[in-house]
Amino acid sequence: MSNPQEPYQRGYPSTGQIPAPGQLPAPGQGHTAGHIATPGQLPADGPFGLPGQQPPVRGHRRLWSILGIVAGVLVLVIIGLLILLNIVNAATNQARGLADGFTKLVLSGDTSKAYDDYLDPALKEQLSKEAFIAGVKTLEMDSSCKPAYNNVKAGTENNIKSADITGLITCDGDRNIDLVYRFEGEELKMVNIKLKPQV
Repeated sequence: MSNPQEPYQRGYPSTGQIPAPGQLPAPGQGHTAGHIATPGQLPADGPFGLPGQQPPVRGHRRLWSILGIVAGVLVLVIIGLLILLNIVNAATNQARGLADGFTKLVLSGDTSKAYDDYLDPALKEQLSKEAFIAGVKTLEMDSSCKPAYNNVKAGTENNIKSADITGLITCDGDRNIDLVYRFEGEELKMVNIKLKPQV
């Protein structure tokens, strides 16, 4: 008569034990007595059932994570610098455009419009339109004169935009006139002006 445990003992004749669920022999281990792999146990001849095979090194994963974070931070820093440079360049170009627009009006003889459009109200209180027009006239500038801006600095300090421009107006007959402009405020109006012939 057959034993009711016989089907379960077929693979384990020497032990006579019934394997518990999850306690199956590891691949390649055969049916040797008392050698049943349990969860969390590795067979004696190598992990994953292959002799000599080593488990993957986990240190590489951490290294790549750190490198990825460092690369991400560097990308953000570079983007931030590019944005800052674009802002500074835009402010510098705006300041240069204001200086150029003002100087062209003065050189073309339209000093009244230059006064009205570019001077800040605080400067207008210190310098009347008549005095401004008379002062520009003494410089004897005309359309032969050409401006060159040597230094243009623009920025924001205490939420107040400002721009400082220095340069030289060169006229026929070897006449040179130093120029210094300062613009301030939200719309960048001229708060300081100096036009002086070089001696």
